Amino acid sequence: MKIGVIGTGNIAQYLLESINAGGKLEGEITSLFGRNQEVGSRLETKYGIKFYTDFQEFINSPVDIVIEAATIEVAIQHMEDVLRSNKDLILSSIGVFKDVKFFREMSDLARVCGQHIYLPSGAIGGLDLLQSANSIGGLKEVGITTRKSYESLGLELKNEEECLFDGMALNAIEKFPKNVNVALLLSIAGLGADQTKVRVIADPLVKRNTHTIEAIGDFGKMSLTIENEPMPNNPKTSYLAALSILSTLRNKGNSVIVGS
Repeated sequence: MKIGVIGTGNIAQYLLESINAGGKLEGEITSLFGRNQEVGSRLETKYGIKFYTDFQEFINSPVDIVIEAATIEVAIQHMEDVLRSNKDLILSSIGVFKDVKFFREMSDLARVCGQHIYLPSGAIGGLDLLQSANSIGGLKEVGITTRKSYESLGLELKNEEECLFDGMALNAIEKFPKNVNVALLLSIAGLGADQTKVRVIADPLVKRNTHTIEAIGDFGKMSLTIENEPMPNNPKTSYLAALSILSTLRNKGNSVIVGS
């Protein structure tokens, strides 16, 4: 499997180290697209890949699947081109689907092109349970409380915790587009962004990004808490988010798939 990656940041570099240098799965990253010429050239030399600043050249390179590991803006700009080039896409910036119309358009396009858009589980769990519970409309309530440090939220440090948001996921995504991808993913798996409750709390004492998911339905009740270690070089990114991309790649080639 030949892999193309959009982005040259922390997740892209982790994937290069894990896949190309560490051999964590069958396949290799062969093409990298980004705007940072200095970083891209360094990664090209270090990992023996081809770095592109022209997207059309990148997408025309011999890759089987593309990983978006950049920003919402970059995902919006290039998602359609990836699908029309008959490449599957692993999407890191799930916040791109805060626009329901865009989500439906890309879902329809993927279907027409015979391609897949993979949404890694990222920093949370329990998605299979929510999908199962909602398969015949039996899911009644879903909520998530996200607790992060002021630093990881890009805010000035305070000595006491503060609830920054208490409402529905659709509005939370607008206010924290880089920090609540998990809320949108939960919404897609469950009841939708307009029916998924979200609380975002800044806590000076928290050491790990913490997500508590609660759900009620015909199946019963679920309560799940995940404490995520941040990426060593970027406290705003969950280590589990990077691992979930590797897991998605590995499962794609498996003959037996666990879960949905």
